Amino acid sequence: MEKIILEIKQKKNLLKMTNKELASRSGVPLGTINKILSSGTKTVKQQTLLKINNALKCQSVSGVNLGFIKVGACTINTRVACVSENACQVLSSINEACASGVNLLCFNGLTLSGATCGDLFYQQTLLNLSESSILEIANATKGKNIIVFLGLPVKFGGCLYNVVCAICDGKILGFTPINSKLNSINGLKLKQFNSFLGVKTVIFNGEEIPFGNILYTLKSMPSLKIAVENGTFNYNEEATVIVNLATANELVGGYENTQTYVKAVTKQFNAGYIYANTSITESTTDFVFGGGNFICENGKIIKESKKFESGLLISDLDVEFLQTEKAKNCDNSSRQPVEYKNVLFDIQNLSTNINREFSKTPFIPTNQSELNDRAEFILSMQAHALAKRVKHVNASKLVIGVSGGLDSTLALLVCVRACKILNKPASDVLALTMPCFGTTSRTKNNAEALCNALEVNFKEIDIKNAVLAHFKDIEQSEFDYNVAYENSQARERTQVLMDLANKVNGIVVGTGDLSELALGFATYNGDHISNYAVNASIPKTLIFYLVKYEANRLKGSVKETLYDIVSTPVSPELLPPTNDNIKQKTEDIVGPYILHDFFIYYALRRNYTPKKIYEVAKIAFKNDFDNQTLLKWLKNFYNRFFNNQFKRSCLPDGVKVGSVGVSPRGDFEMPSDAIKSDWLKEIENLT
Repeated sequence: MEKIILEIKQKKNLLKMTNKELASRSGVPLGTINKILSSGTKTVKQQTLLKINNALKCQSVSGVNLGFIKVGACTINTRVACVSENACQVLSSINEACASGVNLLCFNGLTLSGATCGDLFYQQTLLNLSESSILEIANATKGKNIIVFLGLPVKFGGCLYNVVCAICDGKILGFTPINSKLNSINGLKLKQFNSFLGVKTVIFNGEEIPFGNILYTLKSMPSLKIAVENGTFNYNEEATVIVNLATANELVGGYENTQTYVKAVTKQFNAGYIYANTSITESTTDFVFGGGNFICENGKIIKESKKFESGLLISDLDVEFLQTEKAKNCDNSSRQPVEYKNVLFDIQNLSTNINREFSKTPFIPTNQSELNDRAEFILSMQAHALAKRVKHVNASKLVIGVSGGLDSTLALLVCVRACKILNKPASDVLALTMPCFGTTSRTKNNAEALCNALEVNFKEIDIKNAVLAHFKDIEQSEFDYNVAYENSQARERTQVLMDLANKVNGIVVGTGDLSELALGFATYNGDHISNYAVNASIPKTLIFYLVKYEANRLKGSVKETLYDIVSTPVSPELLPPTNDNIKQKTEDIVGPYILHDFFIYYALRRNYTPKKIYEVAKIAFKNDFDNQTLLKWLKNFYNRFFNNQFKRSCLPDGVKVGSVGVSPRGDFEMPSDAIKSDWLKEIENLT
């Protein structure tokens, strides 16, 4: 077994790493790593090693805090009414969490006593042990870089409360009572406990402690504001993270309902959420408990444990992003005043290791079924939006330029769908191919084959002579492959499309996509212009999947042609080919679209800094691009993005399909002459 761990360390260049450091990097508890060297069945050892190896596959970013907080949801194997043993488990779990770099730890509800004590909650022995144990646990956190939330029964002013206690650096920061009778999200409605609204101060162990609605704010990261789910606190005040110490028994559909609720809450209030529930060991009488912990961020579950398993669940919450989302959606006028106390705490050393995974294609669902549903929905949105425009202007035809490339293919498929919605024949789509200097037989033949298969009206207009005549007018050499050489072709095509649309009472359907618009890879007053742009908010990486979806749906010869189009290199085909092969490949010029779409998502949707984008890109693309390549194309992205806002400031109308867009009419406001130097300076300092 030692040999296997040694091999893992060697594979990841971690030969000098101690087991403690390995635990921190992998997210596997130190105690677990130590135990597998001396005990455990073969299966347990294999599972643990697999967990370590899988965790290490997710490269960590170290040495810099990027606005993340490492959080944990922990369910102990509670022994009902056995406070001393439960306290030992809590102490052990805190040590494991600290070894893994966790800075915020949330336990299951009524951690110290168990949730099913019934009238034993009234027993002074149970209450005394709970109070002494919380003091012992608080003392054990002295010098540790962690804030811990755990539950216990306490009596104040003659009333019994189910409270969540926050402890940090040896101190009890506050008590929040759970209003079990008011809110079923926390689980059982425990009749023994009283509810409490508002905030006051109580005396505990001779100290004045805040009691009630409390917001815990981290001094060194003020954007981290933690609230306890208690059924009454108005979270839209400030909280960026909500902790729920639950006591929820299992019911068919109950877990799904809880997640639905949490997704809605975190989306509404732009918050993170840590849910830790009671374990199977508390099952008794009519109730079965099954744990089922999860961590949610802004409406999405980012990590969850298996049902009927206890232990520690770890992930990283992007607090900086959550705070930015709050700022974007803040509306003080709609807030209702809520009484609460703000309690400051500090953690000296925040974890700088990020074990969270980042998708290389953030615009694309990972689940195939979800992807198919998303594709159908987007295509329907595009088609209905286009149909509305056609109907509104009373156009007879839809005029579109087809090149045999991805963008024009998707736009053509949308045109055919729009005609179906309008009860128009597909022949009301007038598809033009306009070959010139760079056109290859593959793209030209694919364009014609697709148009014939879709039964649209297909027309070829060779623009070479018109462009050569224009070259003569402006004294441009046909052998000088400069910008004028390229853009003259794009503008000639647009002129043909516009004039032909006027002739047949049609509208020109634009084909440019979000990725091209963000990079400014469009000819101003050329393919930049149309009467309605159906692809304007769809990134290039997503277009691949939309076209594949239509290929699988339509089948037959259409499918064969569409799959060949998908496998064709992306190119504007403005330079002469070599042996009828595409010479001008877009990704050789502007960079890989998979990187640029990643940059677009994190720069525009999550408002990351260049440094933060770079660090998470290193995680996502660790097996695809080296650091220098990432920096090269990140710099290229910011250069092009700032330089080309003037093109986006006068875009034609186009359907918005997602949360990221560059339309000047509400999606994204930016001056055309914004200075890029500070963004580029930040990139220059990266390595």
